[in-house]
Amino acid sequence: MELKPYIPPEKSLPEYTAKAFILGIVLAIIMGAANAYLGMYAGMTVSASIPAAVISMAILMAFKDRNILENNMVQTAASAGESLAAGVIFTFPALIVLGAYTEFPYWLITIIAALGGSLGALFTIVLRRAFIVEERLPYPEGTACADVLIAGDRGGSHAKPIFYGGIFGGLYKFLGSSGLWSGTVETAKMVGSRVLYLGSDLSAALVSVGYIVGLNIAFLVFLGGAIAWFIAIPIYVAKSGNPDGLSALDLAWVTWSTKIRYMGVGAMVVGGLWSLIKLRQPIERGIKAGLEATKVRQGGTRVLRTEEDMPMNMVLILIAAFIIPLFFLYAHVIGSIGIAAVMAIIMLIVGFFGSAIAGYLAGVVGSSNNPVSGITIMSLLFTALVLKALGLSGIEGMVTTILVAAVICTAAAIAGDTMQDLATGHLVGATPKRQQIFEIVGTFFAALVMAPVLNLLIKAYGIAGTPTAKEGALPAPQAFLMAKVTEGVFKGTLEWNMVYIGAAIAIVLIIIDEILAKKGAKFRTPVMPVAVGIYLPLSLGIPIFIGGLVRWLVDKARGVKEEKATDPGVLGAAGLIAGEALMGIVFAGLIVANKAPSFGFSSNIIGVVFLAAILGWLYMTGKKVVE
Repeated sequence: MELKPYIPPEKSLPEYTAKAFILGIVLAIIMGAANAYLGMYAGMTVSASIPAAVISMAILMAFKDRNILENNMVQTAASAGESLAAGVIFTFPALIVLGAYTEFPYWLITIIAALGGSLGALFTIVLRRAFIVEERLPYPEGTACADVLIAGDRGGSHAKPIFYGGIFGGLYKFLGSSGLWSGTVETAKMVGSRVLYLGSDLSAALVSVGYIVGLNIAFLVFLGGAIAWFIAIPIYVAKSGNPDGLSALDLAWVTWSTKIRYMGVGAMVVGGLWSLIKLRQPIERGIKAGLEATKVRQGGTRVLRTEEDMPMNMVLILIAAFIIPLFFLYAHVIGSIGIAAVMAIIMLIVGFFGSAIAGYLAGVVGSSNNPVSGITIMSLLFTALVLKALGLSGIEGMVTTILVAAVICTAAAIAGDTMQDLATGHLVGATPKRQQIFEIVGTFFAALVMAPVLNLLIKAYGIAGTPTAKEGALPAPQAFLMAKVTEGVFKGTLEWNMVYIGAAIAIVLIIIDEILAKKGAKFRTPVMPVAVGIYLPLSLGIPIFIGGLVRWLVDKARGVKEEKATDPGVLGAAGLIAGEALMGIVFAGLIVANKAPSFGFSSNIIGVVFLAAILGWLYMTGKKVVE
């Protein structure tokens, strides 16, 4: 069944407008700055697509000539700022952890962020048809964003589930962030020589992601977490013991973060390679279609507006134009033309590979849960091994590795975001070429403020465990992880056994999936959701799984299989994601201003009851039939 976009290809609405450009750029800068702080503080960022879409709708309501595609263009640019911030804060602070810098030159971060991020947007152009049109990956947050835009454009009863969901999601996030309950309910206990852990994030957005992606994918994410936390961690602790005398809870987390997590990296490497092998034909067709479309346009024949990508010859020219300055930057920093050339080649090949994985995973678990840090670690491993083989060592080798990884990380972060935005555009009827251009524009403008924001945070707070640390120092957990992995390769202390085990798990899953495919089974076992489940905390996988269960119960109660866009539960889930994301942005600002509210007491029971009520509402909303 071919999907019909909300705005048909034959109809053309203004997408590039002055107000969309100004609003998109302003939001890209604001979202980028807010997420740079949040990422340094908590090791995570909040997705900006839906908040930007809601803010844009509210502002554009003042204009009579507004339209849904203009709205979509604003969120496309704004979300680039958020994604770029993730790429920057996951990598550059690692240079401070390693002792190479105490403050960053403006040009270093700006050039790498702008060009690396733009490469990520360009890499996705050949993947759009493969992932969005042919594979039809769910893109939960992209779907939710499209639902928000369409419901806002239609108004009336279509907007009610999103409106109520937004209120419930925002209120839930506000109360939880204010300390009425903790973000995660968890416990751990020593049973003999083993540690057993159970925990779940109290998140309406994660439940909503599970509802949108459905039970199959939600179960696989949970399965990955179960493999890591119910099997691997207890076995590892039983063999290695508890030499530091940690509590059961701390022991479980330390074991996962320093050992077991790398199983997810190994599974991700194999799963990513297999995904590219499986999708090689769609990707090849995408490249050929892009080249043919360029010829068609040159011949005067038009392609459908909703299938018009940036011309492939222009894409290749821009990739070369962005790679060359990065090559000279590396040559300047390292002082070797030969090694700089190797770095540029690694960056190009691994950057495309990482961007493809990020684009695929955004389609499976959403942009907010996209394990960009895992993709970056994968690129770190490969880059460090190559540079070590070339004779680099010590701090020089580590700095070089981080600088290459910074480009790949920003590219992967923007790639996942771009694919999500293109999925939204595919549903609402946007012109892909215009979105692709605007994504690059948003990336460049957001890059201009990354260095000042990062240096401001370092001067004001510093990074914990480094000479820059001050009172209230920022933990920068992802940057510490990157630094440890890089040191592990150059000092020979990395847990390679865990990487190999993860790769073996991926191979088993591939074999099972191929058997299920030949039997025509509805349930499948693609590797990447399981790899994500291993790499991310179990506490994220459980609410996603619960959301998938609620979706299955709704489908069973309705007795029919309908397109997701007609399911009011999906609209309600989109509203929950929007409300939580918007309140997350608000709290990021309050934290920066030291104005965040706080309750005088905390009870996780209250959070569980509230979340159960939200699940009940989502179930009842999903059961309704929309004509």
